[in-house]
Amino acid sequence: MDSIKRYLRFVSPYKGKIIFTVLIGIVKFSIPLLMPLITKYVIDDIINAEELASSEKLDQLLWIMGGAFFVFLVLRPPVEYIRQYLAQWIGSHILFDIREKLFDHIQRLSLRFYSKTKTGEIISRVIHDVEQTKTFVITGLMNIWLDMITIVIAVIIMLTMDPWLTLVSIALFPFYGFAVKFFYARLRKLTRDRSQALAEVQGHLHERVQGVPVTRSFALEEYEQSQFGVKNKNFLDKAITHTNWNAYTYSVTNTITDLAPLLVITFAGYQVITGSLTVGTMVAFIGYMDRVYNPLRRLVNSATVLTQSIASMDRVFEFVDEDYDIVDRPGAKKLENVHGDVSIQNVSFKYDEEDPLVLKNVNLDIEKGETIAFVGMSGGGKSTLISLIPRFYDVTSGEILLDGTDIRDYETRSLRDKVGMVLQDNILFSESIAMNIRMGNPEATDEEMIEAAKAANAHDFIMSLPNGYETLVGERGVKLSGGQKQRVAIARVFLKNPPLLVLDEATSALDLESENLIQGALEKLASTRTTFIVAHRLSTITHADRIVHIENGEIVEVGSHQELMRRKGHYYDLYQFQELDDNKQEYMGT
Repeated sequence: MDSIKRYLRFVSPYKGKIIFTVLIGIVKFSIPLLMPLITKYVIDDIINAEELASSEKLDQLLWIMGGAFFVFLVLRPPVEYIRQYLAQWIGSHILFDIREKLFDHIQRLSLRFYSKTKTGEIISRVIHDVEQTKTFVITGLMNIWLDMITIVIAVIIMLTMDPWLTLVSIALFPFYGFAVKFFYARLRKLTRDRSQALAEVQGHLHERVQGVPVTRSFALEEYEQSQFGVKNKNFLDKAITHTNWNAYTYSVTNTITDLAPLLVITFAGYQVITGSLTVGTMVAFIGYMDRVYNPLRRLVNSATVLTQSIASMDRVFEFVDEDYDIVDRPGAKKLENVHGDVSIQNVSFKYDEEDPLVLKNVNLDIEKGETIAFVGMSGGGKSTLISLIPRFYDVTSGEILLDGTDIRDYETRSLRDKVGMVLQDNILFSESIAMNIRMGNPEATDEEMIEAAKAANAHDFIMSLPNGYETLVGERGVKLSGGQKQRVAIARVFLKNPPLLVLDEATSALDLESENLIQGALEKLASTRTTFIVAHRLSTITHADRIVHIENGEIVEVGSHQELMRRKGHYYDLYQFQELDDNKQEYMGT
């Protein structure tokens, strides 16, 4: 029930509208309760009234039916419209608020969480599970109360007509209570299992859709079909189990619903034959069977959908309860002005408690405006180290100081606002080039955006595209080449104009021409700011003020390119090996 309490916090701002909607609903649901009374009156007081002449019967019939047509044709439609509109309006706004909260939550979760969780599963919770909770608002907070009130009003009316027949009418109510208690405890668990299986299918599908080029290049269609079949079959099994239990529920409750009118007809028929009940009252009671047991059937059905809704709530709040690895310290201050001095002091780091250390007691002081390049074999800890600077992860021990202050003492968002990053695989959104560049500064003018593109050597190729800056780049920038994507990414960093710059393998996957264009843009970008570079090709970082060679999470050498070459240590060996490899490739290509 904790999920319901938490969900009600989102409902609370709309409680006034919910109460008004329920009151309108009472009017709407009460109007049909007049129908059996009208039928009883027409049969007993008009048709079977021996003391009335035919003309008098016709007059009374026209009057009563005229009033009935007015109520059902003029009054009921606007009441029905208002109730339906308000109910859906409230439900939609609550879902809007929840998704806003979840999206903010998504942006705060650490990269560690995303490394362990499939994107499709996250989307399933934000879209499918949140949508399922709407039932709780419409059904749980409105329709259930209306159905219960309808039953109460109907029973009160029936009691005024015949108390004994009323008791016969509601004799099967306790069996409904037993059915709900027996069936729905397990149904909630089965619903959660089914939702989780569906999320796994969506997560697998999302990943495989993104990987279609790999599937085709390795001719793995049949293999991937079988892999998808496993996930899909798991969902089918969970869905069938859920459906089976649901079917049991409906068969029992509908049997109870069908038996109740039979009991009423039997007892009422006996009373009419013995003369203790009028035909009109019997017909009215049979009419009220629908008015009582239809809401009761809806209540039972509501138990099913509410069980599904609460199971979805559990999954939504399970996601909400994911802890943030990166949180602002109490009293953290906003980072305003950055000088640019960075000090890495005794930093060690591991991704999880049970994992070995990736970085081991790293120490390094960087002055404002310096360009520092990190080199070494793959897996040595280079990219991990620079990911600590914008606090994508927090150090396990030690500290990183920016202008003499621990970066954990700054508000995280303000810290990241001062760091510009160009990665090997930069994500572009499936909108226009202009929009993607403006990610660096959404408030920038067109002139500022174009200047940033020119600085990144991107303007010429952008203008050669059919729609220029308004060209849509496709999902993840699929319509652009690797070099074009990189230049757009560099342009948005120019537009951001941060005092700290991080370049992680920014040119390693490019052809020589693209690399030369981008290298020039990167050097221009790095010329006035503190810069950290992770590089695979050592020829691209010979200009760096200092080169830091990292192996197995430890710094083994530091110095300029010339200094390190003179020492003939680890860096010298690595550089010579690359030169030899490059020469070999050039020879093989000629």
